Amino acid sequence: MSTLEDYIANFEQLADGLGLEYYPVDFELVPQNFMLEIAVYGVPVRMHHWSFGLRYIHQLLHQNMGHSRIFEVMFPGDPCRAYMMNQNSLAENTLVAAHVIGHADFVRRNALFERFLNMAGGRILEQSAARAHRLELALARHGQQEVEAVLDAALALEPHIDIQKDLYRAPYPEAGQRPPAAPGPFQQRYQILPGEAPPAAPATHHPDLPPYPEYDLLWFIARHAPALQAWERDIFLAVREESFYFYPVHACQIMNEGWASYWHARLLREADFLPHALYLQAVKAHSDVVRPYAGEHQLALAVNPYHLGYSMWERIIEQQGIDAARRICGEEDDFGFIRNYLDADLAAELGLFSYQARKDGETRMLSRGLHDIKEAILAPKYNYGAPRIAVERVQEDRSLILRHDHASDGRGLDLAAAEQVLNYVARVWRKPVTLHTVDFRGLPRLLTVNAPGTAHTTAKPA
Repeated sequence: MSTLEDYIANFEQLADGLGLEYYPVDFELVPQNFMLEIAVYGVPVRMHHWSFGLRYIHQLLHQNMGHSRIFEVMFPGDPCRAYMMNQNSLAENTLVAAHVIGHADFVRRNALFERFLNMAGGRILEQSAARAHRLELALARHGQQEVEAVLDAALALEPHIDIQKDLYRAPYPEAGQRPPAAPGPFQQRYQILPGEAPPAAPATHHPDLPPYPEYDLLWFIARHAPALQAWERDIFLAVREESFYFYPVHACQIMNEGWASYWHARLLREADFLPHALYLQAVKAHSDVVRPYAGEHQLALAVNPYHLGYSMWERIIEQQGIDAARRICGEEDDFGFIRNYLDADLAAELGLFSYQARKDGETRMLSRGLHDIKEAILAPKYNYGAPRIAVERVQEDRSLILRHDHASDGRGLDLAAAEQVLNYVARVWRKPVTLHTVDFRGLPRLLTVNAPGTAHTTAKPA
């Protein structure tokens, strides 16, 4: 009787024949509790923090209520690392193996993954475990309260990186003045005239910090916080590096899941080595994966990235061919993919629409227009899903001024949540912190933390 290992080897041989150019994959079967921890922490071994415990409870409740189920977790790299749950059926893990091979092909082709893997490295599991070890040393040396305060701030700012910049950035250029020109003969004679005072020393120039609006908050605080210690800086940079590693997963989710779903379906269809009964069970699992969340004749208020991506890739390959699909796979992220390749016919066929969910619980459909649908799909992806906040300046007293670019991200802030984040930031900045923003109604607001540690935060019209 064939085993999962046999099917994986056969899938890899079949994928080679179909032109997939994937990174090798290390597959591992793990128990359910281990898989749940991976889903919550993001990696098998990561820095400990109370927020992960809250996520664990949330995920466990959803799983026990039947609202979510984890089939696999794959970490991009060379090789990729794939974890499959040992409680999955053989048919489910056979489907998962084919799906992961599709992911590995996408990761190797896509330019965004290539850029970020080159920067962050493809050994996230080993790197994360090393960071967790350094954190344990910091806990032993400085105590839980001190370390947790730094982690609170770093994880609260986790998505606030600048993806246009490199992971390993150079410091800001020094804004030094040109040395004064050597005096000529006339100037020398003039300077020694009786009663002539010596020239005043040039005024000290303090360069603006930052020299331009800085959106990489993790990098800026790690580099310029007035009293940050080395171990605290290490935590900020560790969280930042993990954010860089995971950014392509966030920015290419629809493309990546759709591509993997297209290839697992095609590999299953052409896998003549699969027993008929197992094939039917795997196809049933495929149907469950690539359907909308809601049942038949119901409206789904969330887009299933597997369903949308799979439908789009099928349409592209049918109309333009596999070579064009591979070119798109290499060049785009979800922004280009949705804006350039989701057409009105497919949007209508999939029943897509934009809607508004009010705070009072009312939900109403806004539009079935293609532009509105695209922007509704992409809005949560903009700027890593976080409000676009920049460091505007550091004042002479070292207080920190932040500004929310609400015009570009199109959102107001939940002031209570924003105040909490500012409190976290003030603990590590250790000087007053101010944020210019707007509330959910678009009204200007000014949030200020004046006393780090025992902060009093105010919110008033700016």
